Amino acid sequence: MATESLDRLSINRITVKSWSMEQVISGCARAGINHVGLWLEDLAEHGTEKTARLLAAHDMSVSSVCRGGFFTGDDPAAALADNKKSVDQTAEIGCDVLYLLAGGVPADRDLPRARRMVADGLAELVPYARDRGVRLAVEPLHPLLLDRSVVVTVGQAVELVQPHDPAVVGLAIDTFNVWWDPHVLRDIARAGERVISYQVCDWLVPLPHPVWGRGIPGDGVIDFPPLTAAVAAAGYAGPIEVEIFNEKVWATEPSEVIEVVRSRFARVF
Repeated sequence: MATESLDRLSINRITVKSWSMEQVISGCARAGINHVGLWLEDLAEHGTEKTARLLAAHDMSVSSVCRGGFFTGDDPAAALADNKKSVDQTAEIGCDVLYLLAGGVPADRDLPRARRMVADGLAELVPYARDRGVRLAVEPLHPLLLDRSVVVTVGQAVELVQPHDPAVVGLAIDTFNVWWDPHVLRDIARAGERVISYQVCDWLVPLPHPVWGRGIPGDGVIDFPPLTAAVAAAGYAGPIEVEIFNEKVWATEPSEVIEVVRSRFARVF
């Protein structure tokens, strides 16, 4: 495969879960992949200074950091403090995209109130993120995951982020979470410049598990070209991040997983 076809490929470190962060960075570099997606847990374990040195040593950029948010808990002040720390960590490794999950259904089951909590929590975080040069990427999740996010469609996410500066607050489009939505292409177009990240994996049939059942692109039923075209038409031209939660994939030698992803990337995207 021509090197230029890999220019936009990013490997989220969860895709090769058995590797350490150092192995992810060095392994992707050996494979000619210049972007990785990292998790806050990586930064907490290794520290931002060490992480930044590793990235620089391999000429690697971070396409996104997962994940802050979780605004629907019982202690909004603590959530704000945690999210400010997450913004700091993201900035310290030279990344400018922090994923946010809204937070799940609260104990009182009041979805409208929960979504107001999300809007309020996001509004509080925006000035801090702006000052640190970090963009907040709100990620709608599939309705199966309402325990993690009360924002489940691109349309809902668009409404949530619209009051804010698009230079600071945008959307993360994850194919696993949005492919099923009959309005997804329309709402990606509505989002426009607010699309600031694109994550991909496939939906396997039958679905092995609602969380740990994602497939390598090409193994499932998602029609990627229309989604990819919609994201491109919205103006997004950044990394395309492959993020796979799947126990069979995790049990496979990571270098083999990366090679399969590499071999399919140009064909699928």
